Amino acid sequence: MNEVTHPERGTFVISLTPFDRAGAIDKGAFRAHLARLRDSGIGVYVGGSGSGEGYTLTPAETASLLEIAVDELKGHVPVRAMGVEPRTASQMSEFLRMAHDCGVDAAQVYSLDVGHDVVVTPEEIEHYLTDVLETASLPVVLSTHFSVGYTVPPELLKRMVSTYPHVVGINVTHPDLGYLARVIGAVGDRAAVMVGGPMQGLTVLALGGHGYLSADGNIAPKLCVSVIDRFEAGDLAGMMSAFGTLIKLFGVSLECGGTRVVKAALNRLGFPGGEMRLPRLAVEDARLDRLLATIETLGIAGIEGWESAP
Repeated sequence: MNEVTHPERGTFVISLTPFDRAGAIDKGAFRAHLARLRDSGIGVYVGGSGSGEGYTLTPAETASLLEIAVDELKGHVPVRAMGVEPRTASQMSEFLRMAHDCGVDAAQVYSLDVGHDVVVTPEEIEHYLTDVLETASLPVVLSTHFSVGYTVPPELLKRMVSTYPHVVGINVTHPDLGYLARVIGAVGDRAAVMVGGPMQGLTVLALGGHGYLSADGNIAPKLCVSVIDRFEAGDLAGMMSAFGTLIKLFGVSLECGGTRVVKAALNRLGFPGGEMRLPRLAVEDARLDRLLATIETLGIAGIEGWESAP
């Protein structure tokens, strides 16, 4: 039986990956972006399949990103490897070995993606997780994400947390709030339960969970952090105001192109967003203008301590 831990509340950004116009990683821009995230106090996931464009990265590129992130962030804010959904346990284990060698604080274990064969049994899920966790040599966070077509049963998550002390968290990305509540009830006293995206950011706290992950932290990391800080301080009015601003930013950035428009907005504002990597294309100017107008209307420049776009 594990010694009972007391998971801390917090928030993480899934960092973008800046590329130059030739499609190579812009390491200088990446360091500058990480420095801004570090100064905000937000935790950072690197190399994710969404805003990190992880599916376009080679293993060597992923390792390079992790090494840079460790150099810039470790000891200041939590730095974690996210990676992409694997097709086999060996793929996930190989990623965890890389993450360990690069020195990150923890790494996410994505749910198994079985492609077109979307029917996965609980026994197969458990076999996969057991294979991965038996060989993991660093703290890990298990992911249960609707995109793979199934959920990891809460009782199985509880068994994994109880059996493997290095499971320190669960990232839940699913619209079913009942499922989220069951996961928190099963493991929330031993592992930090966080939700993917800010949409359920207050709900997870109300249910006894610990925080949320967000790509919006690439634009407004201090705003993301302030939601949790104000909750911890009992400043419910301030928390609601900050959360309302965050959700408005989230909604517009998603409608305007997600990572594409986030990168473009950062570039326009004078920050190192970098370029997209094919097959993703740059966002249209009209979408960028709409996000920039939203940033100005919401007063995010003042929250973040930088001037609004001219």
